[in-house]
Amino acid sequence: MREPFAVLLALALLGVGPASAGAGAGAPAPSLGESNALDDSDGELRVTHASVQTQIACDFESLYDETIESVVTVRVSGQNASGLGSGFVYDESGHVVTNQHVVGNASEVEVQFDRGQWRTAEVVGTDAYSDLAVLRVGNAPDYADPLGVNASEPEPGQRVAAFGSPLGLQGTITDGIVSGTNRSMPAVAAEGPRFTIPNTIQTTAAINPGNSGGPLVNCAGAVVGVNTASAAGGENTGFAVPASRLKRVVPALIQNGSYTHSYLGITSTDVTPTVADANDLGVNRGVLVNDVVPGSPVAGTLRGSDDSKRIDDFEIPVGGDVILRVDGQRIASQEDLASVLTQKRPGDTVRMRILRDGERQRVRVTLGERPPPEEA
Repeated sequence: MREPFAVLLALALLGVGPASAGAGAGAPAPSLGESNALDDSDGELRVTHASVQTQIACDFESLYDETIESVVTVRVSGQNASGLGSGFVYDESGHVVTNQHVVGNASEVEVQFDRGQWRTAEVVGTDAYSDLAVLRVGNAPDYADPLGVNASEPEPGQRVAAFGSPLGLQGTITDGIVSGTNRSMPAVAAEGPRFTIPNTIQTTAAINPGNSGGPLVNCAGAVVGVNTASAAGGENTGFAVPASRLKRVVPALIQNGSYTHSYLGITSTDVTPTVADANDLGVNRGVLVNDVVPGSPVAGTLRGSDDSKRIDDFEIPVGGDVILRVDGQRIASQEDLASVLTQKRPGDTVRMRILRDGERQRVRVTLGERPPPEEA
């Protein structure tokens, strides 16, 4: 069974109270000195020769100069708590992106720009399930240009830099690489159950309290993620919400103040060898359905587990359907299932390949709307 791990939201608390209220232009391209095939589709220059691809080093000094004036400090003050987070300018309309856990339930926050100017910002939208929030500043300084958002997913090994105000230290850059993608990061709602944020980026760039909401950028200064948390007790292990999620969620937050997520209505378990043996499965991958929420989109279509077996001090659910594919995409784990669902919208109908009582079947499910964390 997978061991849970703790994360530390990268929010610097300044006062006493619950943590729930918390807290552009690219760098010049290096000269290559010779004519080789170049591919800058992911925001970084790469030289291809004899099937070997070499990534050119980041010029972090230039990257800092080109990016830092678009990064802000976010201060949240209230009766229950106060704290500091970070953010970055998103568009010419004065919208600033940060984390939902930074702003909490606040309707207004204070934003400080790189040259020291403070502005009052309105919270125009938040989404707990992606940990994103959008602020609006009415009179942002002219020098604070929007940062571009990367068009493609980052790759493991790609160099990145995290910007923000860790521990309240404004104008900070840390560097590292993308350690991995498609990570599920545990999160806790202000009021409600624990849930996970899928598809996050793991990075070695240091993300400390106060970095929450700041940009994680590639060597060209394009945003590849929004800094969110670090792993408790782990070194060089930080997490960021990917740009692909930002591009889906932020426009909805600006327009509607909220974002609706697709919803199946199940609890589930990865099919590990132990789970496969307990259920006499012929596969060692997929997602076993533990429970089906009454009245949910899959009620009457998918079947949950009806018993359990105790193996090595673990209670293993048995008898439930195993989800193998969704819309043709292979499902090997809960991370895969969550990744597929983040690309769908409420009302979409998906095709599922499942394993039930040793037989493969096809079913169709119309996705519902995921309830808020406090109501889940």
